[in-house]
Amino acid sequence: MKKYWFLLILLLISVPKIFADDVTFVISAPGSTVKGAQIQLQYVLKGGQGQNIQVPSDIKGFDVLYGPSVSQMYSSSNINGKVTSESNTTYTYLLMAKEEGTFTLPAASIKVGGSNYKSNTTQIKVLPPDKNAQPQQAGRQPQATTSTSTAASVSSSDIFVRIILSKSRVKEQEAVTATFRLYSTLDIMYFSDAKFPEFEGFMTEEFEISRNQQIGMEHYQGRNYYTVDFKKTLLFPQRSGKITIPSGTVEAVIRVPSGKKVQTFFGPQEVMTETKKVMRTNPLTLDVSPLPVQNKPLNFSGAVGNFAFTPTISSQKMKANDAVTIKLDITGTGNLKLIKNPEIKFPKDIETYDPQVKNNFKLTENGLAGTKSIEYMFIPRYPGNFTIPAIEFSYFDTKSNSYKTLSSPSYTLDVDKDPNAGKNVSTSYSNQKELEVDQDIRYLKTGEFSFKKSQDFIAGSASYLLWYIIPTVLFATFFIIYRKQIRANADIAMMRTKKANKVATKRLKLAKQYLQTGKQDNFYEEILRAVWGYLSDKLTIPVADLNRENIEAELLKYGVGADLIAQFIGVLDTGEFARYAPSQSADMNNLYNETVDAIGKMESTIKIIK
Repeated sequence: MKKYWFLLILLLISVPKIFADDVTFVISAPGSTVKGAQIQLQYVLKGGQGQNIQVPSDIKGFDVLYGPSVSQMYSSSNINGKVTSESNTTYTYLLMAKEEGTFTLPAASIKVGGSNYKSNTTQIKVLPPDKNAQPQQAGRQPQATTSTSTAASVSSSDIFVRIILSKSRVKEQEAVTATFRLYSTLDIMYFSDAKFPEFEGFMTEEFEISRNQQIGMEHYQGRNYYTVDFKKTLLFPQRSGKITIPSGTVEAVIRVPSGKKVQTFFGPQEVMTETKKVMRTNPLTLDVSPLPVQNKPLNFSGAVGNFAFTPTISSQKMKANDAVTIKLDITGTGNLKLIKNPEIKFPKDIETYDPQVKNNFKLTENGLAGTKSIEYMFIPRYPGNFTIPAIEFSYFDTKSNSYKTLSSPSYTLDVDKDPNAGKNVSTSYSNQKELEVDQDIRYLKTGEFSFKKSQDFIAGSASYLLWYIIPTVLFATFFIIYRKQIRANADIAMMRTKKANKVATKRLKLAKQYLQTGKQDNFYEEILRAVWGYLSDKLTIPVADLNRENIEAELLKYGVGADLIAQFIGVLDTGEFARYAPSQSADMNNLYNETVDAIGKMESTIKIIK
C-alpha cells in the first residue's frame, strides 16, 4: 500500500513539470497610440495556472490607471479519441499615454507550478495628439483624424500615397530603400489597380510584403493616419548623377459617407457608400555621387558596403594530380550580388577551373546581408614547390567613406610525385606540357616541300588586286547597312514597337517559372508587367499615362476588334484583382494562356506602325 502512495506522490510532483514544458507567457499591446489615449496592456499565460504576477509599477511614458483584471478561458477537444485541452489566463492593465516618443513596455514575471516565467517586452510609439481626432476609448486602437470627405468629394489629404526613400544622397552602388506607403483616414475596401514606376538606372531587389501585415499609425503634417506599406524595393544605383524615380499610381475603392442619413432605433445613422479614388505619387530625385577616383585600388571589384574577407585552402601539401580548393568568403552588407570574383594568380604548371559561386543573403534596409562564397578548384600536375601570391579583395566602405583592401596570406604548395604517374592515360594538359622544349634543340620538320620561282612577285598579280578590291567592297556594304541601322535606331518609338513582343515574351517566360513554382504574387506581378509594358511599347505611350480608356481608344485607331480589346482588359482586371484583393482568386493557368493568346492575336492584327 505504501508503494502505491509513493507512486501517486511521484506522479503529482511530475505533472506540473510536464505541463510546465508547454507554458508560454507573452505580452500583447498595440504598436502605436496617441498622447492622452488609453490602451490595454495584456499579459497572456497559456498552459498553466499562474500565481503572483509581478509588473513594474512605474512604466515610462504611461500612467497605470487600473489593473490587473484577470480573465480565464478553458477549451478542450476530442479528435480520434485523443483529448487535448488548453487554458489561457489574461492579465489586463489599463494605461494612459502621457508623453510622446517610442517606449518599451516592460516584461512581467509570474509563478507557475513552482517555476518562474518572464514575458517578452514590446515597443510602442506614442504620436502627438490631433485636435480633430475622435476621443479614445479604453482598450481600443487609437483612431486617425476624423475625415469630412463624402462620396461627392474625397479630399487628397484624407488618403494618399508616398514614396519614401531611406536616403536622399548615396554613392554609386550604395543601397537605398524605396517604400510605397499608403496614408488614410478612410475605410479602404480593396485596391483595384496599381502602376509602379520603372526604376531605370537601378539594379533592384523586391522585399516580400505580407498581406496580413499589421496596419500602423503615423503622424504626418499635423495629422494622424492609418498607414500600410504595399511595396518595398531595394535599389542599387548603377550610375552617378541625379536619377529621377517617376510617379506611380494606385487606385483604391474606399468607403465614405454618402451625405444621407436614415432614422434607426439608435437615432440618425449615416449611410455609407463605396467610391473609387486614384492616387498618384510625386516623382523623387535621388542624388548619386560617383565613387572617388583618388586612392582607388587597381583590383577594385565594384564592392560597396561593409565587408569581411575570409580565405581558406583545403591543403598545402598534396600529390601531383590531386585536386585542391581555395574558398573565399565575402561576408557583410552591401551590393553582394554585384561583386566580381577576386582574381587569383596561379603558377603556370597548375591546371585551373572556373570558380563556383554560392550566394546566401537576405534583404535588409542597408543592402543585401549575408555571405558570397567563391570556390576555386585547381590541380597541380607536376611535383615541386609552388607559391600562390596573396589574394586581395578591395571595396568601398560606406561608413568610413574610403577604400579598403583585405588580403589573404600567400600559399606555398608542396607537391609530391604522383605514385600512379604513367599508369593512366595522360591528360590533355600533360600532353601539351610534353610538347614544350626548353632547350635550343627543336623538332625537325618532315614531309614534302613546295618551292616557288624567285621571279614570282605578289605585287601586280590578280591576288594582289583582290586584297584591295574585296575589303573596299565589304567596307562600302557594311557602311550602307550601318547607316540604315543608325536611322532605324534613332526612331525610338519604332524600336519600342518592334521590340514590344520580344520584351513581353521574356516577362511571360519568367511568369511561367513563377506559375510552376506556385509563387502567386510574383506570377501576377510579372503578368501585369508584361501586359502593361507590351501595350506601352506597342502604343508608344508611357506606362504611367496608360489607363483602360486610352488603351481602348488607341487600339481602335489601329483597327483592333472589340473582342480582342475586351480580352486585354479582362486579363488586366483578373490579374490586378487577384494580386491586390486577398478575397479574390483566379485560375493562374487560364490567366497565363489568356495573356499569351491576347499578345499573339495583337501581333497578327497590328501591321502598320503609327
